[in-house]
Amino acid sequence: MEKQKKNPTSDLLSAVQTYFDALYYCDTKLLNKVFHESSSLFDVDEGTVFVEPIDSFSKDVGSRVSPASKEQEPEAEIIMIDWLSTSCATVKIRIRAHQNVFVDHLGFVKGELGWQIVSKIWHLEKVIDQT
Repeated sequence: MEKQKKNPTSDLLSAVQTYFDALYYCDTKLLNKVFHESSSLFDVDEGTVFVEPIDSFSKDVGSRVSPASKEQEPEAEIIMIDWLSTSCATVKIRIRAHQNVFVDHLGFVKGELGWQIVSKIWHLEKVIDQT
């Protein structure tokens, strides 16, 4: 019997879902699974570039009140996937956490631990008025 090949798209989508779940539940175990240990996050505000190592981001996420604990419905979507190769892809996503809606570009690579995020560029797209 021929061994079935794994589908790189479904494996990548599974990693993206892990990212969504990590932020929805503020689960640092999931977050640290999907991010490469040397990854960093980037943002720019009024011309100043901010760089945050994954360790710092993980601690920040772990200290947050999770959207799940507030019974907020998950709101996350994949906008596009740009395949650089069968083991490298950029995934553009939109995700809501409480009243904040973010757009992220997630740089994924597939290595010995599977698909992991090696870089994240994020932008606060909008804040939803809850009044």
